[in-house]
Amino acid sequence: MTTRFTLNYDGTFDGFLTCVFEVYEKKIKIFNIQNIAVAQDSLFAQSYAVQTEEVKANRVWSSLKKRLTPQACHQLYCAFLSERTGIEDVILRYIQKSLKSKRSIATDFSDDDVLKVAQLAKMVNREKHRMEAFIRFRLTKNGVYFANCDPDFNVLPLIRKHFLKRYADQQWIIYDLKRDYGLYYNLHKVDIVNFQFDKNFDPTKTSSDMFDEDELVFQTLWRDYFKSTNIKSRKNMRLHIQRVPKRYWKYLSEKLPE
Repeated sequence: MTTRFTLNYDGTFDGFLTCVFEVYEKKIKIFNIQNIAVAQDSLFAQSYAVQTEEVKANRVWSSLKKRLTPQACHQLYCAFLSERTGIEDVILRYIQKSLKSKRSIATDFSDDDVLKVAQLAKMVNREKHRMEAFIRFRLTKNGVYFANCDPDFNVLPLIRKHFLKRYADQQWIIYDLKRDYGLYYNLHKVDIVNFQFDKNFDPTKTSSDMFDEDELVFQTLWRDYFKSTNIKSRKNMRLHIQRVPKRYWKYLSEKLPE
């Protein structure tokens, strides 16, 4: 009887790529890869923790970039960021099939794994573009622009480049409340940060304890501008909600109550 293995990793992309390295190096035939944070023990599998090793991860990624198109590599990364249950196994099967095939399988949508990766990548990219459009910064008392969000997918790694290019002359933080981490740009580089917010902190409100007094004025001006440009006779709420889903409204200053 062939032993079934469960590889537990730290949830990072490098950690996942290290698992891929282990599968090939140890010639593991029956496997399951899971994030240690949500891992479930199995009675029929032998599990062990895989320590993330950057060298091994880089070797796998470099090999994939040689065999796959840039678009296919981007799709795999986006699919991983979807955080969907079992996505690690889907991506690994995709990789195995790609390495065995003499031609690209990226458009072979008759394959369930290829189709799944393409669909998830599309959803993640859509969320990326929405975050780039709907992120709203607020000026804090210490001069740093702060924005909070809770996207459906882990898109902060994807929007980093956009905000670094657009707001290169100011310090900013974009914090993902759902995943409890953020990006902090200090005018020189972007770092990963983790905060412990006060239990009374309400991310939908601009408290004078945390934010600059001028920020309240700017938000009022923005709401007034938003109202003045709104043409009631052309109001189409169905289209508006389609373009700006309600789940984003709580972070849009023009949607918050005065």
